Amino acid sequence: MIEVFKTNVRARSHANMLVSQIHHAFGDYEANFDLDDCDNILRIKSATGNIQSSGLIALLKDFGFDAQILDDTCCGR
Repeated sequence: MIEVFKTNVRARSHANMLVSQIHHAFGDYEANFDLDDCDNILRIKSATGNIQSSGLIALLKDFGFDAQILDDTCCGR
């Protein structure tokens, strides 16, 4: 399963730190940011098929960042 989040993460250093924290907290997730996208996308892929969206959003919030699930019907996506 893949989930896509819109974030307010803008700096590559913050993105790298958050990816490290995500991998530590959620061992079966693959995470990456696309900061070139206007929505500063965070993509999460789970090998088990389950993604704990609320836990992931809370983790980013703990570090002072916002994230919300990006609706895949938005903007022709």
